[in-house]
Amino acid sequence: MRVIDHLIVGHSGGGAGRTGDVFDPNTGQVQATVNLGTQVELDAAVAAAQRAQPGWAATNPQRRARVMFNFKALVEANMDELATLLSSEHGKVIADSKGDIQRGLEVIEFCCGIPHVLKGEYTQGAGPGIDVYSMRQPLGIGAGITPFNFPAMIPLWMSGVAIATGNAFILKPSERDPSVPVRLAELFREAGLPEGILQVVHGDKEMVDAILDHPAISAVSFVGSSDIAHYVYRRGVAAGKRVQAMGGAKNHGIVMPDADLDQVVADLSGAAFGSAGERCMALPVVVPVGEKTAIALREKLLPAIAALRVGISTDNDAHYGPVVNAAHKQRVENWIQTGVDEGAELVVDGRNFTLQGHEQGFFIGPSLFDHVTTDMQSYKEEIFGPVLQIVRANDFEEAVRLPSEHQYGNGVAIFTRNGHAAREFAARVNVGMVGINVPIPVPVAYHTFGGWKRSAFGDTNQHGMEGVKFWTKVKTITQRWPDGGVGDGANAFVIPTMG
Repeated sequence: MRVIDHLIVGHSGGGAGRTGDVFDPNTGQVQATVNLGTQVELDAAVAAAQRAQPGWAATNPQRRARVMFNFKALVEANMDELATLLSSEHGKVIADSKGDIQRGLEVIEFCCGIPHVLKGEYTQGAGPGIDVYSMRQPLGIGAGITPFNFPAMIPLWMSGVAIATGNAFILKPSERDPSVPVRLAELFREAGLPEGILQVVHGDKEMVDAILDHPAISAVSFVGSSDIAHYVYRRGVAAGKRVQAMGGAKNHGIVMPDADLDQVVADLSGAAFGSAGERCMALPVVVPVGEKTAIALREKLLPAIAALRVGISTDNDAHYGPVVNAAHKQRVENWIQTGVDEGAELVVDGRNFTLQGHEQGFFIGPSLFDHVTTDMQSYKEEIFGPVLQIVRANDFEEAVRLPSEHQYGNGVAIFTRNGHAAREFAARVNVGMVGINVPIPVPVAYHTFGGWKRSAFGDTNQHGMEGVKFWTKVKTITQRWPDGGVGDGANAFVIPTMG
C-alpha cells in the first residue's frame, strides 16, 4: 500500500510508528497510509528551515518572484495529475479540483508581483536634513495548518505569500488528503525554491500542539472549525506567536422579491451542493423575503434539486461527489436527523443515498429543509454537507438581522435588482465578505479573505496586502547625514522633533 511521508530536508522516511488511513471516498476503501509525526519530525524541519531562511531572505525579491513564475508554470503543466490526485482523496469532482488548484494559483500570481508590494515607504526631508523610510522584513519561520476541504488552494494561499516575502514555511496539511500538498511542495523545489524553505509535516493534534509551542516558529496560519480555530489562536498567542485562525461559517443567501429566481436557483444549486457542501464559503441557508418569494423559490428549487447528479469524482457529468470519509458522512446525516427532531420540514431527504457499483462510497444526496427557525441547533451550527435550509424572513430588516446576529460571519450574499437595497445591505450586514448577486463571494487574490465573529480569530486576513502584512514586520529608519562637524550636544537629551 502507498505510504505518504513527510517532506523534510534530510528525513529518511518513517517516524514515530503512528499512521493514519487515507480513503478513496468513491469506494470507501483505504488507498494509502500517512506517517503521523511528532516533535522529533518538527524539530528536524525547523532546523532545516533555520539553516535555509537567512539566505532566502537575502535573495532579492525579483529572484523570489521568478521562483513563483516557475512554480505557476509547473502547476499548470501538471494540472490534470494534481486534480486527479486531489479528487481521489477528497472526493470532489475533477472540475472542482481544478478550480481548487486554480484559486490557489491566483495567489501565486499575486506573489509574482512581490517586488512591488515590498517597496516600503519613504519621506524625504521629514526634518532638517532627516529622511525617514520603512522596509518590510520576513518574520523568519512560519507554519500553516490546513483543512481537508481545499488541499491545494489554502496551502497555496498561506505558503505563497509567506515564501515570497522571504520566510521559510512548514506546512501541516490535513491527514485526510495529504498527497496534493506534498506534490505541490515537490513542484516548488523543482521551480528553484531552496531546500528547507518549504517543508511538509504530517500529524494530528500532537503535531498541531508542537507547532503552536515551538519557540522558533514566529507565525501560524490556520483554517478549520471555529472551536479548533479558537484553540489554535489562544495557544499560539500565549506562546508569543502571530496567529490568524479562520473558523467555520453559516453563510446566508438573501433573496429579495425582485430577484431573478431562475438565476438564484442556478446559483444556489452550485453554492449549496457543490463540493458536497464541504466549503466554508458554501451557501447553506437561503432567506426568501416575503411569503410570496418563499413559495415561488421553493417551487423552483425542487426540480433543480431533483436534477442534481451525484457521482464518482471522475464522472464528468456529476455535479458533486462523495464527502471525505465515513465519519463526516455520519456527522452530516446526524445533523439532518437533528433538523427533523427540531421540527423543521425535511422537503428532500438525501440520507441513504447509494450509487450503484459504489455502495460503500461516502455519498450523500442533496437535502432541503423548509421552515427552519433561528432557535434550532441545525441552523446555529455548520453542517458542512449537501444540505440547504430555508429560513423565511418577513421583510428586509429581518433579512439583514439574520446573518448579522448569527455566531458566524464569514460570507453572505444578496440577490436583487435593486441597487439601493444591495448598497444598504452591504453597508449594514455584520459579515466579513459580501456578495451582491454573487453566491460565493471569495475575493480575488489581490484583495483579502477573512470573516468576522467566530469565523476568524486574529486581526489580519489571508492573502493580498493583508497576507503580506501578516508574514512581515515593519522596520522604520530615521536617518541624518550631517554636512558639517559634530554639534555641541546641547539638545542630546531632548526627544527629537521634526519641527
